[in-house]
Amino acid sequence: MTIPRLANAELAVMERLWKEGRLTARRLREKLYPDTTRSAHGTIQRLLQRLEDKGFVHRDGSLGTQLFSARVSREEYASGRLEALADRITGGSLVPMITQLIEDRKLAPEEIERLRRILEEGCREVGSPSSRSRGRSSGGIVRRASLTARVAPSPESADLRLATGCGS
Repeated sequence: MTIPRLANAELAVMERLWKEGRLTARRLREKLYPDTTRSAHGTIQRLLQRLEDKGFVHRDGSLGTQLFSARVSREEYASGRLEALADRITGGSLVPMITQLIEDRKLAPEEIERLRRILEEGCREVGSPSSRSRGRSSGGIVRRASLTARVAPSPESADLRLATGCGS
């Protein structure tokens, strides 16, 4: 499923919903436009309607008041946008993007270590029978190709090499 790009104002609404959970339109207006008058209420209503139409927001009117909550998680949105970016600039591969981040020292040592753990876990799961049947899911993409991740222990020489086949 392709996740559409959100306009800045829509993203601001989603950020509030991701951070605070269920909110009324009035509370969203107060959070996003604290110094404005009631005229911003219409803007919030239009943004919420657009987000609902796109499938990002759920509207619950069962309590007598309209409560809005995120239907798409921050992680799902980020993953979808990252995939779209990779499709456009690297033919769908995330490896050049991750490698560039590491080479440009844009990732902290803790983030590199987190990548190492994720990739090592992926290596263990890729060969399992359950991973072969899973395929693409909303939780992420399970690739059948094996991955090997080697991240140098020191931040000065941080390097990520992904190759086929698990192992060191």
